[in-house]
Amino acid sequence: MPEPGEARAAAAPPAADTRAPRPSHLDANLVGLRTLIRREIARILRIWTQTLIPPAITMTLYFVIFGKLIGSRIGSIEGGFTYMQYIVPGLVMMSIITNSYANITSSFFGLKFSHAVEEMLVSPMSNWVILSGYVVGAVVRGLAVGVIVLGIALFFTSLDIQHPFITFASVLLGAIIFSLAGFINAVYATKFDDIALVPTFILTPLTYLGGVFYSIHMLGEPWQAISRANPILYMVNAFRYGVLGITDVNVPIAFAVMLGFVVVLWIVALHLLRRGVGLRS
Repeated sequence: MPEPGEARAAAAPPAADTRAPRPSHLDANLVGLRTLIRREIARILRIWTQTLIPPAITMTLYFVIFGKLIGSRIGSIEGGFTYMQYIVPGLVMMSIITNSYANITSSFFGLKFSHAVEEMLVSPMSNWVILSGYVVGAVVRGLAVGVIVLGIALFFTSLDIQHPFITFASVLLGAIIFSLAGFINAVYATKFDDIALVPTFILTPLTYLGGVFYSIHMLGEPWQAISRANPILYMVNAFRYGVLGITDVNVPIAFAVMLGFVVVLWIVALHLLRRGVGLRS
């Protein structure tokens, strides 16, 4: 026969576990992603005089000099549009890709420079979360600048967006591509001068030769064929087709090129992050 104490113990319900449940790996990643995105957006807004105002001033000068002064002498261009209307999509896309690129290079390299990246790498966050957080922050800045520049352009000319979905998809893909490219640049950079080399010697020439100010049909061979190897040409023309309905390239091919760049650059950036290239000292 069991003792009375044993009987009471057997009859008593088991004590409830008062410990809080441990968050899942997915929950931890989502918290980390939200934190990184908020941090990047807060950084953009905190230094808005450096992130939002300078590109607005630069593009205003482009509109005044190229659109008004030079464009008034050119007259109408392809599709019966004024020269100002023709260059607006190119200048908006140029501002989006350059600012997306600049945001992620300066932000992530600043993290490397302060040696704070080591703490992030040993945190519970997955590598794709780190990459996504910085890419989203760069895309937000690129799109914000694009909206500002487009608003300024409406003071100089009128625009009627022909294909809203294509317009948004092209600027989104363009911003993602150059955010990923900027991340790779920041990973390999060892000093601040390194993050200025690619924009100066690669990004700027590709931008000016990407059909921002002219149609590639105005070029003779072999320059027209060479221009088709420029990825920015497809971004600019996809956006121009969305806004004006005219393009120098096949739109499905343009989106295939952009999606291909997104996939390849994402894989490369994630691989570098996983290997810790240029990040672990």
